[in-house]
Order: sequence, then structure tokens, then C-alpha cells
Amino acid sequence: MTTTRSVGRRPPSRRTALSLLPSLGACLLVTAADLLFDTVHHLVALLLVGPFLASTRLGTRPTAVVCGVALLLGLMLGATEGGLLVPDFAVRWAGLLLGCVLAVQGARRHTVLRRTLDRSREVARATQGALLRPVSATLAGTLVCTRYHSATRESDLSGDVYDVAVTPHGLRLLVGDVRGHDLDSLRLAAATLAAFRDLAPLAPHLPRLAADLDARLAPELGPEDFVTVVLAEFAPGELRLVNCGHPAPLRVGAGLDLLEPVESAPPLGLGPRPSQYRHRLDHGDRILFYTDGLTEARDRDGTPFRLLDEAAGALRDPLPERALDALHARLTAHVGRPPADDLTLVLCRPELAGAPLPVTDGLLRNS
Repeated sequence: MTTTRSVGRRPPSRRTALSLLPSLGACLLVTAADLLFDTVHHLVALLLVGPFLASTRLGTRPTAVVCGVALLLGLMLGATEGGLLVPDFAVRWAGLLLGCVLAVQGARRHTVLRRTLDRSREVARATQGALLRPVSATLAGTLVCTRYHSATRESDLSGDVYDVAVTPHGLRLLVGDVRGHDLDSLRLAAATLAAFRDLAPLAPHLPRLAADLDARLAPELGPEDFVTVVLAEFAPGELRLVNCGHPAPLRVGAGLDLLEPVESAPPLGLGPRPSQYRHRLDHGDRILFYTDGLTEARDRDGTPFRLLDEAAGALRDPLPERALDALHARLTAHVGRPPADDLTLVLCRPELAGAPLPVTDGLLRNS
């Protein structure tokens, strides 16, 4: 039988003892001040500082230990000065006892609330993981790699959404951003993904898909709610796009091009009637889809992240996973701290380029 020993991690008993030091130190400081200035009838009540400090940081048992120490120190001070039978001291010590009881009850309540919050965070993380499933696979001839970075470590709640669907019309992709970062935005994100998964295989073209998504989400959206999305469809040698208020995808190949629509369309929930645009894809081209956590990032001086310059270096890595990690590392270095907004990155690379299109990038109208 082998014994495994953790390195660099304090035993639980030692961690508990260290966590008691600030609270016990406060009690000892009050005791020293009382003995030094001989003011027993005035400072006994201040011993409550230790129990109250423990109740906000520690569990029920450690708080009870601090309370016991505080009560013993109070009795010691009374005995030292011969004041145990003095009515004024008895009243102050009784107040100390009542405060200790309240501190233990407060610690118990804080422990219950922390456990409830931890369970809620775990549920949020599990829900977010079910919604934003990591993808790193070749689907319908296109390599798709995703990365999601939450700005909120405590909950991982986000309004970012993405999904891919292999349809009779080719590989279709949705990348979007739901307004907000609370539980309501998580509900709308789930509704958006469910609608896309239902409607993506059925819509004959992307403008119809956008209209169907808008109609499906209308009952779920409040007066101020909306969802920005970019819809993509990969076909041999071309990429078809519909953009409803979302940051434009970036084509990385011989050069770098933002695939912006000529006519902007409002987000879902605001009645968009977008046009579909077609873009030529050459062999080796990559398409980066992202949310506004990339374009709205600022450093401490307010300088925006230079997407084209940074992407030109980061996205040349032959491995999509390393390319996306390099881009996120450059973003973090530019901001100088963890980004303040959630970020979704989706990098697509068609494995097989089709015959060159007879037209350049432009509008493709569908009835």
C-alpha cells in the first residue's frame, strides 16, 4: 500500500488554526489594553470584536471556540481586578455572553447561506456547460474549434451563445450574445440555442432562419431584451452570412478581412429583415467568429484591442486550439488583467475548398 502525501498544502487542522489567529488576536489585544490601562469595567464588552470577526469569516465551530476564549478572558479580567461580584462587571460580562450566542447563530446562518450559494454556483456551471458545449471536431468538411472564457469566476453565467448544426444545406453556425449577465440572460440563451437546433435543419436559407428565430424568441423577450447573432453557412468554396447586430467575423487567409454586411440589421427581438452575403473561401482560409468581449476590451488607458494586428500573429498557428489560446493570451496581456467581459471564440477552417466562385464577395438575395 502506498501513502500519498500532498506537497505545498497545509493540513486541515493547521489551516483552521491559522484562520483563528485574527479573531483570537483581537481578543488578546483587548485583554492587553485592559490590563495595561486598568479599565476592566469598560473594555470587557470589546472582547466581542473577536467573536463577531469570526462569525463573518469562519464556520460555527471555530466561532464557538473564539467565543469560549473571549468569555474566559472576560472572567480572567474580572478576577484579576477583583471585580467578579461588581454589578457593573456582571452586566458587561452578561452582554458579552449574549453577543457570543448571537455570533454563533450568525456563523451558523452564514454557513448555510455559503453552502446554498455554492450549490447555486455549481448548478449555474453545469447549466452553462450544457449550453456551451466545447467543440473541436471536423463537421461536414469544416474543422470547428471553440473557446469560452467567463469574466465571472464565481458563477460562470454568461449571455454568450454558440452552436453548430449539420443540415441538408451544409454546416450552419450560430454565434450570439444575449443582453445581460444574469439568470434571465441564461434563460434566453437556452431558448436561443433550442430554437436554433430546431430550426437550422428546416430553413431553406439563412434570412429565413433569422426570421424564424426572431418569431420563436418573441414570446421569451421582454421590452428591453434582444439577442445579437451572426448566422453562417459553409458551402463548397464560399461562406454565407447573415448578421443581426453582431461583430463581423474575421477571414484569415492571404490577408485579413472583416466580413461586414453592407446593410446592418437589428438584433433578434427588434424585427430584423437581414440580407444574406456570400464570401469566397480559398484553400487554407480560416473564419474567426467572436463576441464583443474581444472588440470592446480596453487597457487601463482606454486603448482598444487591435484585433487585426493581434489576430494576424495569433491565428497563424497551424493548430486551431493553440491559435485561439494565443489570441486570448494576447487579449489578456493587452488589458493587463482578467477581461471584464465574457468572451466566445469560434475558429472554422474548411478542409476542402470547392471550385472558385464566379463572383467576388457580395450580396446573395433569397426570396
